[in-house]
Amino acid sequence: MSKTALLFAGQGAQFVGMGREFADNFPSAKAWFARANTALGYDLANVCFHGPEAELTKTDNAQPGIYLVSWVAFQLLQERLPSLKFEATAGLSLGEFTALAAAGALSFEDGLRIVRQRGRFMQEACDSTRGSMAAIIGLDELVTREICTQAGVALANLNCPGQLVISGETEKITQACELAKGKGARRALPLTVAGAYHSPLMAEAQPKLQAELERVSISTPRTPVISNVTAQPHQAPVSIRSRLVEQVTSSVRWEESMRYLLAQGFTRFIELGPGSALSGFMKRIDKNAQMLNISDLATSESTLRALNP
Repeated sequence: MSKTALLFAGQGAQFVGMGREFADNFPSAKAWFARANTALGYDLANVCFHGPEAELTKTDNAQPGIYLVSWVAFQLLQERLPSLKFEATAGLSLGEFTALAAAGALSFEDGLRIVRQRGRFMQEACDSTRGSMAAIIGLDELVTREICTQAGVALANLNCPGQLVISGETEKITQACELAKGKGARRALPLTVAGAYHSPLMAEAQPKLQAELERVSISTPRTPVISNVTAQPHQAPVSIRSRLVEQVTSSVRWEESMRYLLAQGFTRFIELGPGSALSGFMKRIDKNAQMLNISDLATSESTLRALNP
């Protein structure tokens, strides 16, 4: 029997209009968006559906927005295919919170409120530092780590073979990009982000996030949830809190996380939420894995056909 893992989108996947087709076509989805608005005390659904883009891109809207749309995609999958069983979950950075909620470790509302606050705390850290990020295409991890050490920046995301992301002070990122090009990188591309995520420049967000996490109930997940920090399943609730705080400044070990699942016999992966970045990563990690995604009505229908032919 093939084993199925659910994967949840991270920040950067947002787009104006995300989730609107779900709300327009499924009363249950519309109800989840209304429930989110009530939990947060403002109309997040309207920001997701109509923007403007500048408003949606703000970290404290993008993070809960992606969490919400990903959660709705997950709920619709369960509603329309109740026989589907999944044996693990994982999420990219912010998506790790959605993965924990899907596995029953966090309530929907608690997860939503935490990622809203997480986004705010990270934005505050961005505002008090001068940081940026860049994608390094075509270099391996060892060479990129050497460049990071030389330039004084952090390796933020290990997404898939040949695609890494670095993070740090803006001037040092510029220097690191030049070093990467000199080492043969196909591209060293500065990213349009508010600051240096997954680097020490985010440290001031950590105690604030820790305090928020202490206020909510976290349970042992019903299915394994892979930690971005360790690339292994989360353990007890107390360690889940620690890993989620640590994750703010740590590297996202996505490729390693996926290779862990592949080694455990997982052959089918369903990406839930806006965009298809995680599907693209998987094609580079293991092109033989079955990769499906649900980001809108069309992909929802095609995924359901594939799962229930």
